Amino acid sequence: MLLETENLLHLQEADKELRRLRDEIAELPKRVAAIELKLADTKAHLEKAQAAVKADEAARRKCETAITDLRSKISKYRDQSLDVKTNDQYKALLHEIQFAEKEIAATEDKILELMVSADARDKEVKAAQAELKAEAAEIEKEKIEARQRTAEDEKQLADWRARRDQMRAGINEDLLRHYERVSKFRGTGISEVRDHKCLACQVMLRPQIYNDVRTGQQTVVCDSCQRILYFNPANEMLALEPELKRSRRHHPKIDAPQAWYYRQEFADAGEVFLCLTSAAGQASRRVFDMHTGRLIGDILIREGDFRQAFPEDITGAIRLNGSWTEREMETWGAEMPMTALDSLHTDLEAARAEMSSRASTKSEVPAPVPTEQAAS
Repeated sequence: MLLETENLLHLQEADKELRRLRDEIAELPKRVAAIELKLADTKAHLEKAQAAVKADEAARRKCETAITDLRSKISKYRDQSLDVKTNDQYKALLHEIQFAEKEIAATEDKILELMVSADARDKEVKAAQAELKAEAAEIEKEKIEARQRTAEDEKQLADWRARRDQMRAGINEDLLRHYERVSKFRGTGISEVRDHKCLACQVMLRPQIYNDVRTGQQTVVCDSCQRILYFNPANEMLALEPELKRSRRHHPKIDAPQAWYYRQEFADAGEVFLCLTSAAGQASRRVFDMHTGRLIGDILIREGDFRQAFPEDITGAIRLNGSWTEREMETWGAEMPMTALDSLHTDLEAARAEMSSRASTKSEVPAPVPTEQAAS
């Protein structure tokens, strides 16, 4: 990994911590405001309950006054009944007394209802008062903690800013501008590459890009999200371990009519994938660039089985899993699709891991495995 890429990783860590601290500092007053809002709601609830208690007390006093007035009327009507001359006058006064007594009974029932309600109101007021007291204590505690936490965060923020300025000094200005521009819009400016993908945007990389990132000799940018890419071999192996432990790699059949191989060196083309096919007494050979998937040269055809027709290509190569029909490969044209290329790359990594595992169980590294042995 390039030194500048390592510096960018540290810078991104600093940027994340700075964002976290800024967010936390901004969040603390919001937390206090939320508690104060809740406190205001509790105060309003208490005031409403107290107002209801006062209203009940006023209604009770009004009822008691009404009963006093009605009893005065009854007393007055009884005094008048002693002086009446006719039976009709007496009946009229008696009717008024009975009506007043009914009013008194109804008002007394209402007073009983108000007394029952008063008990509930009193409990509601006491509960609201207790809640208000607890919340007042809580908000005071939160304010103290918020002030202390803000002071600590401000101190850490100043420390991280100073460290960030030092990190920036060790990074190329153009690279730094690119990183900051991408970070502004996407939140991060650098991303790890694993399993042929940019982990930030999850877009598959072209083999050539992936290989450039793996070698770590130059700065590479993701074509999709524009983040600067880096490769960590340790994380790649950790990701492969569960898959390798879960199932053994499938080995292609030795006598299959089609075979795919990987060669580290092929003429002047470098690393290539070879496709050898036997059909109708003839053998064909296609050569594809390992990184781009582009067809190199023309399709070569010889007489006989591909093992006898192209022995020089098979020797020292690594046999891979791959099976595409002639009709499929004809549709590829001058470049194989990414799905096929990724499949070969994945199997090549599994084959290398398998060979490395076998080698680690022996006292010394074995000589290159002959092709047909590697296929078994």
